[in-house]
This record gives sequence, C-alpha cells and structure tokens, in this order.
Amino acid sequence: MGYELRVVREAPIAFPDLAKAISPAGFELRETHEIVARHGGGTHAVGRWQGQLIGEPGSDWQVAQLVRLATLLSARLVGEDGEIYALRDGVLEVLADGTAMEMGKFDEIIEAGPAEWRP
Repeated sequence: MGYELRVVREAPIAFPDLAKAISPAGFELRETHEIVARHGGGTHAVGRWQGQLIGEPGSDWQVAQLVRLATLLSARLVGEDGEIYALRDGVLEVLADGTAMEMGKFDEIIEAGPAEWRP
C-alpha cells in the first residue's frame, strides 16, 4: 500500500453526491468504485471510494486530479501526515507545518500526464 491522500470535508461526502459531481468534470466512476480520468487516449486510476474518496498517487498528475476532485466536492485533499494539497494561482502546492511548497503549475502537470515518480 502506498501513501494515502484523502478528500475531506466537514459534511461527509455521500456516494450519490460523488457520482453526480465527477461525471460532468470528465471523471468516470467504475462499478468497482474506482475513479479514473482520461489522458492520452487511455484511462488512468485517480482514486477509489471506500466510504470516503481515497487516492494513492504515483504521479503529480494523480495528485492534481485528486485536487480537482476535492475542489469539485468543496473539500480538501489531506495526506496521512496532515499536509494539505491545494491549488493557488494556478500552482499546485503542498502545505505542511505552515510552509507552502510548490509542486508545479497545475496546467503543465495535467498536460504532462500520469508519468510515474521515479526513486
């Protein structure tokens, strides 16, 4: 199991609300409760529904897609260690311990696609 990010909001997200919100934004919800997004002619896993929306990203693209989902649901994307992933002025950021670190420009990350992180 990888590092989990959770989409969190004050009022819990109900499954029907999730299903209604993601389709118009270009996401697809599979019968297995996996959420996928399209890029380069294919579909790529972004997260899954397990009573809440959870992702185990392997690329900045997947993190950016999870931030999109969180925004659609009026929620925050939170990491296991309490860090918050957010979009500010077109830049994807990680907020941890009062410090903001830039991951990159959102549009460039989305365009680059789901290239996996390398050790």
